[in-house]
Amino acid sequence: MALAARSAGGDNEALTRNLMQVLAPHRGKVLAGYWPMRDEADPRTAMREYSGAVCLPVVTGPARPLVFRLFDGRLDRGGFGTSHPPADAPEIEPDVLIVPLAGFDRAGHRLGYGGGYYDRTLHRLRAGKTVTAIGFAFAVQEIPAIPFESTDERLDFIVTDREILAFP
Repeated sequence: MALAARSAGGDNEALTRNLMQVLAPHRGKVLAGYWPMRDEADPRTAMREYSGAVCLPVVTGPARPLVFRLFDGRLDRGGFGTSHPPADAPEIEPDVLIVPLAGFDRAGHRLGYGGGYYDRTLHRLRAGKTVTAIGFAFAVQEIPAIPFESTDERLDFIVTDREILAFP
Protein backbone atom coordinates (compact mmCIF):
# COMPACT_ATOMS: atom_id res chain seq x y z
CA MET A 1 0.00 0.00 0.00
CA ALA A 2 2.72 2.52 1.00
CA LEU A 3 4.92 1.49 -1.93
CA ALA A 4 2.02 1.95 -4.32
CA ALA A 5 1.36 5.39 -2.83
CA ARG A 6 5.07 6.24 -3.15
CA SER A 7 4.90 5.81 -6.90
CA ALA A 8 2.58 8.86 -6.97
CA GLY A 9 5.48 10.91 -5.62
CA GLY A 10 5.05 14.43 -4.37
CA ASP A 11 6.73 17.82 -4.36
CA ASN A 12 10.43 17.01 -4.87
CA GLU A 13 11.55 20.61 -4.33
CA ALA A 14 9.77 20.83 -0.97
CA LEU A 15 11.13 17.42 -0.01
CA THR A 16 14.71 18.53 -0.71
CA ARG A 17 14.21 21.90 0.99
CA ASN A 18 12.88 20.22 4.16
CA LEU A 19 15.76 17.72 4.21
CA MET A 20 18.33 20.50 3.84
CA GLN A 21 16.70 22.33 6.76
CA VAL A 22 17.04 19.25 9.01
CA LEU A 23 20.63 18.65 7.87
CA ALA A 24 21.79 22.26 8.41
CA PRO A 25 22.58 21.91 12.16
CA HIS A 26 24.72 18.83 11.41
CA ARG A 27 27.23 20.54 9.10
CA GLY A 28 30.67 18.97 9.33
CA LYS A 29 29.42 15.64 10.65
CA VAL A 30 29.62 12.48 8.56
CA LEU A 31 26.38 12.02 6.61
CA ALA A 32 25.13 8.68 5.33
CA GLY A 33 22.82 9.13 2.39
CA TYR A 34 21.63 6.55 -0.11
CA TRP A 35 21.43 6.23 -3.87
CA PRO A 36 17.70 5.99 -4.67
CA MET A 37 16.25 3.04 -6.52
CA ARG A 38 12.97 2.80 -8.33
CA ASP A 39 10.72 5.63 -7.10
CA GLU A 40 12.30 6.27 -3.68
CA ALA A 41 12.50 9.83 -2.39
CA ASP A 42 15.74 11.20 -3.83
CA PRO A 43 18.23 12.74 -1.35
CA ARG A 44 21.02 13.36 -3.89
CA THR A 45 20.58 17.14 -4.18
CA ALA A 46 20.79 17.54 -0.39
CA MET A 47 23.78 15.18 -0.31
CA ARG A 48 25.59 17.29 -2.95
CA GLU A 49 24.89 20.49 -1.02
CA TYR A 50 25.86 19.03 2.37
CA SER A 51 28.90 20.54 4.09
CA GLY A 52 30.76 17.48 5.31
CA ALA A 53 31.78 13.96 4.34
CA VAL A 54 29.09 11.86 2.66
CA CYS A 55 29.02 8.08 2.64
CA LEU A 56 26.67 5.46 1.24
CA PRO A 57 25.57 2.12 2.68
CA VAL A 58 26.81 -1.25 1.49
CA VAL A 59 25.01 -4.52 2.18
CA THR A 60 27.69 -7.07 3.09
CA GLY A 61 25.43 -10.06 3.69
CA PRO A 62 22.09 -11.16 5.08
CA ALA A 63 21.26 -10.24 8.69
CA ARG A 64 24.34 -8.01 9.04
CA PRO A 65 24.55 -4.30 9.81
CA LEU A 66 25.35 -2.02 6.90
CA VAL A 67 28.88 -0.84 6.22
CA PHE A 68 29.37 2.73 4.99
CA ARG A 69 31.95 3.81 2.43
CA LEU A 70 33.01 7.34 1.57
CA PHE A 71 31.23 8.55 -1.56
CA ASP A 72 33.53 10.18 -4.11
CA GLY A 73 31.22 9.92 -7.12
CA ARG A 74 32.09 6.36 -8.09
CA LEU A 75 29.41 3.68 -7.84
CA ASP A 76 29.21 -0.10 -8.13
CA ARG A 77 26.01 -2.12 -8.51
CA GLY A 78 24.91 -4.05 -5.45
CA GLY A 79 22.25 -6.62 -4.80
CA PHE A 80 18.56 -5.77 -4.77
CA GLY A 81 19.07 -2.91 -7.26
CA THR A 82 21.26 -0.84 -4.91
CA SER A 83 24.29 1.26 -5.83
CA HIS A 84 27.24 1.89 -3.53
CA PRO A 85 30.86 3.07 -3.54
CA PRO A 86 33.42 0.51 -4.73
CA ALA A 87 35.34 -1.77 -2.37
CA ASP A 88 38.44 0.47 -2.45
CA ALA A 89 36.51 3.44 -1.00
CA PRO A 90 37.37 3.94 2.69
CA GLU A 91 34.90 2.76 5.30
CA ILE A 92 33.58 5.59 7.45
CA GLU A 93 31.11 5.69 10.33
CA PRO A 94 28.21 8.13 9.98
CA ASP A 95 26.85 10.53 12.60
CA VAL A 96 23.69 11.37 10.64
CA LEU A 97 21.77 8.94 8.44
CA ILE A 98 19.15 9.62 5.78
CA VAL A 99 17.05 6.46 5.96
CA PRO A 100 14.92 5.25 3.04
CA LEU A 101 11.60 3.68 3.87
CA ALA A 102 8.48 2.11 2.43
CA GLY A 103 6.14 3.70 4.98
CA PHE A 104 6.13 5.66 8.25
CA ASP A 105 3.81 6.63 11.07
CA ARG A 106 3.57 9.69 13.33
CA ALA A 107 5.29 7.90 16.20
CA GLY A 108 8.66 7.80 14.39
CA HIS A 109 8.41 4.21 13.20
CA ARG A 110 9.32 3.10 9.72
CA LEU A 111 8.39 0.24 7.52
CA GLY A 112 11.49 -0.87 5.67
CA TYR A 113 11.98 -3.47 3.00
CA GLY A 114 12.08 -6.47 5.32
CA GLY A 115 15.80 -7.08 5.74
CA GLY A 116 16.27 -5.26 9.06
CA TYR A 117 19.50 -3.69 7.82
CA TYR A 118 18.85 -0.19 9.11
CA ASP A 119 17.49 -1.43 12.45
CA ARG A 120 20.62 -3.53 13.06
CA THR A 121 22.85 -0.70 11.87
CA LEU A 122 21.20 1.98 14.02
CA HIS A 123 21.30 -0.33 17.04
CA ARG A 124 25.04 -0.91 16.54
CA LEU A 125 25.84 2.77 15.97
CA ARG A 126 23.70 3.98 18.89
CA ALA A 127 25.48 1.57 21.23
CA GLY A 128 28.66 3.60 20.75
CA LYS A 129 27.57 7.18 20.16
CA THR A 130 24.72 9.54 19.45
CA VAL A 131 23.50 9.34 15.86
CA THR A 132 20.60 11.07 14.16
CA ALA A 133 18.33 8.97 11.95
CA ILE A 134 16.22 10.90 9.43
CA GLY A 135 13.45 9.03 7.66
CA PHE A 136 12.95 10.42 4.17
CA ALA A 137 9.73 9.88 2.24
CA PHE A 138 6.81 11.43 0.44
CA ALA A 139 3.87 12.39 2.66
CA VAL A 140 1.68 9.89 0.77
CA GLN A 141 3.73 7.08 2.36
CA GLU A 142 2.25 7.74 5.80
CA ILE A 143 0.54 4.75 7.42
CA PRO A 144 -1.79 5.20 10.44
CA ALA A 145 0.24 2.86 12.70
CA ILE A 146 3.19 0.57 12.15
CA PRO A 147 3.62 -2.41 14.49
CA PHE A 148 6.75 -1.77 16.56
CA GLU A 149 8.95 -4.66 17.70
CA SER A 150 11.77 -4.70 20.25
CA THR A 151 14.38 -4.93 17.46
CA ASP A 152 13.01 -1.88 15.62
CA GLU A 153 14.86 1.43 15.92
CA ARG A 154 12.85 4.63 16.06
CA LEU A 155 13.71 7.56 13.81
CA ASP A 156 14.68 10.98 15.18
CA PHE A 157 13.03 12.84 12.30
CA ILE A 158 10.79 12.08 9.39
CA VAL A 159 11.13 14.51 6.50
CA THR A 160 8.41 14.62 3.86
CA ASP A 161 7.43 17.03 1.14
CA ARG A 162 4.71 18.44 3.43
CA GLU A 163 6.35 18.59 6.85
CA ILE A 164 9.17 17.73 9.21
CA LEU A 165 8.29 15.47 12.14
CA ALA A 166 10.66 15.42 15.13
CA PHE A 167 10.80 12.74 17.82
CA PRO A 168 12.88 13.94 20.79
